[in-house]
Amino acid sequence: MIERFSALLGRASAWLTLFMVLVTFIVVVMRYAFDAGLIWLQESVVWMHAFVFMVGAAYTLQQDGHVRVDIFYRKMTPKGRALVDLLGVLIFLLPLTLFLAFKAYDYVLASWGLHEASRESGGLPYPLIPLLKSILVVMPLTVALQGVSMLSRSVRILRGQ
Repeated sequence: MIERFSALLGRASAWLTLFMVLVTFIVVVMRYAFDAGLIWLQESVVWMHAFVFMVGAAYTLQQDGHVRVDIFYRKMTPKGRALVDLLGVLIFLLPLTLFLAFKAYDYVLASWGLHEASRESGGLPYPLIPLLKSILVVMPLTVALQGVSMLSRSVRILRGQ
């Protein structure tokens, strides 16, 4: 179930990347061909870029695409890798993601409370900024969920299942 959810986030992130490229193309054409621009459209590209990385993090973890120093890891047996993954999730991933979610929560709550909108005239209106900042809480939670999936897979491998 968690694996499918992470895969869904990865696909959404991939499609958003394509959409981001198209919007960037529109911004460039409007600016250089028509000497016009929309601030909200330009800001949306920055936010989409952040969204792609934040939402795609759980999928990257699922696909084992994160940065890893695997000098020893790649030579290990499947049980050895499972042990490293289990310890990595318990010692590093879960505490870090829970800390990030905890620290981001007040920041996101303040954004909602202030009815934050873009500082730029013609920029993104409320509630888009707080909605986008909410990804700061969603990202660590989705990565933690994927970590729980890795944890369960590691335990199954260590038990020989």
